[in-house]
Amino acid sequence: MTAALAEPQTRVPGRWIAAFATAWLGIWMAQLTPVQLQLPAQVESLRTSTDWVDSVLAFGVISGIAGVFALVVYPLAGALSDRTVSRWGRRKPWILGGALTFAIALGILGLQSTLVGVGVFWSLAIVGFCVLTAALTATISDQVPVLQRGVISGWISAPQAVGLVLGLVLVEALGLDVLTGYVVMAGIVVVLVLPFLVLAPDAPLAREDREPLTARALLAGFWISPRKHPDFGWTLLGRILVNVGNALGTTLLLYFLMFGLGREDAEGDLIILSLVYVVFIIASSLLLGRWSDRIGRRKPFVIVSALFQAVAAALLAFVPDFTVAVVAGALLGIGYGAFLSVDQALATQVLPNAATRGKDLGIMNIATTVPQAVAPLLGAWIVAAVAGFTGLFVVSAVATVLGALAVIPVRSVR
Repeated sequence: MTAALAEPQTRVPGRWIAAFATAWLGIWMAQLTPVQLQLPAQVESLRTSTDWVDSVLAFGVISGIAGVFALVVYPLAGALSDRTVSRWGRRKPWILGGALTFAIALGILGLQSTLVGVGVFWSLAIVGFCVLTAALTATISDQVPVLQRGVISGWISAPQAVGLVLGLVLVEALGLDVLTGYVVMAGIVVVLVLPFLVLAPDAPLAREDREPLTARALLAGFWISPRKHPDFGWTLLGRILVNVGNALGTTLLLYFLMFGLGREDAEGDLIILSLVYVVFIIASSLLLGRWSDRIGRRKPFVIVSALFQAVAAALLAFVPDFTVAVVAGALLGIGYGAFLSVDQALATQVLPNAATRGKDLGIMNIATTVPQAVAPLLGAWIVAAVAGFTGLFVVSAVATVLGALAVIPVRSVR
């Protein structure tokens, strides 16, 4: 077996961690800033109806279509990177290609003057995002030993929080228009991913170790039997439910502030909530990820972190007040930060096959990206047709509780 398929034993050094975290910072800035601010504002500027619910629905449809692409691209990109034979390794060509596709699509997205055009190029941007992150996530299983994966996974979630706030503050402070904002995010993702490509090693795959590349093999790989691999199945289910709950509770926050609480400066309030979220998500993801590594346990952290998020959603549902929303943001940061880091480490420990790490983690990544994509549409339907924002946050709380319960049957990881 070549080094590319061997279980890693040597701890990754500080320069690897720094480059990894920097790459994720750029990725999250380029993905979350549009989701939270630029894309809703662009959709709002193009709609003809005066009903704000129509704007939410349009945003939801666009996000949902992008989510369908993510559903296919994540495992496909992972499977192709698993089989890539090149002098630069398996993952680096896909990391670079994904970053460039993501950036180019964002730049063109800023030029769109129709909702159809916005939908097409946001979907293309998500394709690039999925290719990039599928390959980058796989480097954890490729290069990071098990007892370092909690803290390394924390360097995915901490940059997520920082990237969101930095992106929002950058766009707001500089007063960037739609096109300029997208172009800036496009440049950021390319520039911040490059150090990882230069500094991180990527062991080449020997041709004799490459899995057959056939349409049948690729399609068959999309299905991992929960009967044969129950721990993978339970972990995937828990991740889907928790991320659905989190996405329902966060992706419509701007609309909640505007129309649920009637805040005059909703965008400024969103930045305040995001700052609170950032402080707690960084501390939680890094400290609890490291703690999980030290004691060698994952499940208790995942379960409790999901319950923290459920409490946050319940507060938003039943005490609709901005001060309470700030408290909920802190609880959400604690819960989601711990979940992102420790659950990612858990996911890398239940993969069925070393030769298909990229594809299997691509399937796991679906459970993170697709809920974020479909949540605006599902959330808009809940708000408009069922029970308003109260119902939205109740559903969010229930989903995260069910996600916590789904992790309990996992047996191979404590």
